[in-house]
Amino acid sequence: MDDSCKHYFISLSSFWLACFCFCFIFVSAELQRFEHPVKADGSLSFLVIGDWGRKGAYNQSQVALQMGKVAEKLSIDFVVSTGDNFYEKGLASPYDPEFKDSFTKIYTANSLQKQWYSILGNHDYRGDVQAQLSPILRRIDSRWLCLRSFIVNTEIAEFFFIDTTPFVDQYFQNPKHQKFDWRGVIPRKKYLRRILKDLRSALRESVANWKIVIGHHPIRSIGHHGETKELIMQLLPILEANSVDMYINGHDHCLEHFSSITSPLKFFTSGGGSKAWKGDFHYLDGDEMKFYYDGQGFISVELTPTDAKTFHDVFGKVLHSLDLSKQLYTAM
Repeated sequence: MDDSCKHYFISLSSFWLACFCFCFIFVSAELQRFEHPVKADGSLSFLVIGDWGRKGAYNQSQVALQMGKVAEKLSIDFVVSTGDNFYEKGLASPYDPEFKDSFTKIYTANSLQKQWYSILGNHDYRGDVQAQLSPILRRIDSRWLCLRSFIVNTEIAEFFFIDTTPFVDQYFQNPKHQKFDWRGVIPRKKYLRRILKDLRSALRESVANWKIVIGHHPIRSIGHHGETKELIMQLLPILEANSVDMYINGHDHCLEHFSSITSPLKFFTSGGGSKAWKGDFHYLDGDEMKFYYDGQGFISVELTPTDAKTFHDVFGKVLHSLDLSKQLYTAM
């Protein structure tokens, strides 16, 4: 095991969470919707992985091996990718061999031959964005589904995938140092207004018992990149106003769990799919941080209509777990 597997670990407490299930349905406004069925008992289980595509290097293959074992045990319904799917500069085209070398040939376990729901990270925007969004990739590997922003609906939970990279100001301030593929994003202000409007509308209309929002960039984090001020200002108020239960992200190469001091919202980082940043974190005062791990790993989630169990797994070891409970939502 290389040095990047060594870890700094903080676990402050166990928490009550709720159980998850996935179904594909279509939501509101401009956001494309998919429906995903739950298990026969009404439950749902899935894995969350982020910041992973390195042709198996930096323990990506080891993490994939453990994902397969956990996925088999839980009989997962799908996998969520929080972005930065292919390093260092996304894909060059839909036929880039990087797709097979970092995805198809790595996540080979039978238990991982399920639908993957993926969003774009900042590294993905440094390549040909249209390549990852192309249906050609789905013909190469039918598991793959990557869109900018979309919704996945199930009987018990609704998942709102949001394209967060265009929110970050610094990516637009130094174009000579890092080039991004902003096709489909420019004019930026109009693009961001549409995302926020569509998300707000979809959340208001949602009658799901669990509302889960997924983006690449963190709202709360003590990792290398830290908090994303643009999301705190523009996205967080919408999440809190619409009773979102969880915000799940990648970007920082670690695993984290934070609680909000102003709402029931929980924050989770799953960015340990390959290269980790040992010891690269910021200290935080207060009770918001519940868990931090600076090694590789992923999150597994089990959902029911009223309960959720979430685990942070690294090489098969459960480092942190929490349980959530809530009442069933009743539409008025």
